[in-house]
Amino acid sequence: MPILDADNIRETIQKLNLVLVLELAGNAARDNKKTRIVPRHIQLAVRNDEELSKLLGDVTIANGGVMPNIHNLLLPKKTGASSKNVGGDDDS
Repeated sequence: MPILDADNIRETIQKLNLVLVLELAGNAARDNKKTRIVPRHIQLAVRNDEELSKLLGDVTIANGGVMPNIHNLLLPKKTGASSKNVGGDDDS
């Protein structure tokens, strides 16, 4: 039976985190129709996962790029198309 000391537990947690990051980065690579994981895929994987983003929030990934973020005020305003009469019956 393996001995459960702090070093073994820490090592196991690190391996699990590595497997999780690689799985998410592989998914990001596949979504972009790529066969190799590059730093950008790792960046996307880490920043899109809430727990990993918290854990690695202050980490800079070289050649990872930045996460796209457009403030809501800069987006075009939605039109009231959904409030128009869809049935075509005018009461006037």
